[in-house]
Amino acid sequence: MLNLAVLLSGTGRTLDNFHDQILAKKLDADVRVVIADVENALGLKKARDYGYPDFYAKNSANTNAILANYQVDLICLAGYLKLYQPPPALARRVLNIHPSLIPAFCGPGFYGHHVHEAVKARGCLVSGCTVHFADGLYDHGPIICQKAVALDFGDDADTIAKKVFAAECLAYPEAISRVAALGVDYFWQRAGQ
Repeated sequence: MLNLAVLLSGTGRTLDNFHDQILAKKLDADVRVVIADVENALGLKKARDYGYPDFYAKNSANTNAILANYQVDLICLAGYLKLYQPPPALARRVLNIHPSLIPAFCGPGFYGHHVHEAVKARGCLVSGCTVHFADGLYDHGPIICQKAVALDFGDDADTIAKKVFAAECLAYPEAISRVAALGVDYFWQRAGQ
C-alpha cells in the first residue's frame, strides 16, 4: 500500500475519486494528508469530511513543512495549479495528471478548461489524459499512464472536459497501481533519467 499526499487547488474531484476507489478496494493506497494552495478550496472541506488531515499552504516551502510530519510515498497533484517544488527526498515521487495526451496541449497556460478549448479549436477527434511524474517543468517528466477518448464533431469544451475527466478517474488510480507494482525508479529509468 502506498501512502499519498494529495495537493489540490479547487473542488477536489480527484480526491473524491481516490476516496471512492480506496473504499471500493480498487486502489491499494491511503490518503495521509490533503493540502491546498487556495485557503477556501472545496477540496479541503471534502478532505475534512472524509477524515483526512487537511491544510492550507500558500507555497511549496509551507507545503513541504507540512509534509515533513507525514509518512508519504507519493505526492499526487490533483488539480494543483502552481508549479510545485518538492523536498529533495520526494523529488522523484510527485505525480501529476494533465487533461490531454502529452505532448499535445501542454505546458504553461495549458490547464483545465484552457486545454479543452484548445482541443476544440483545433478540431481534434481524439483527446485524453496523461499521468506522469513531475520534474519541475509544466507537464513534463516520465509518463506512467495515458487514456484516449474519442471526440465527436459537435463536442464543445464542456463535453470534452466530461469525457476527459471520466478517463482521468480511471487513469490516475491505474497509474498509482503501476507505480506500486513497478517502483518509482522504473519510470525514470525508462525515460532515460
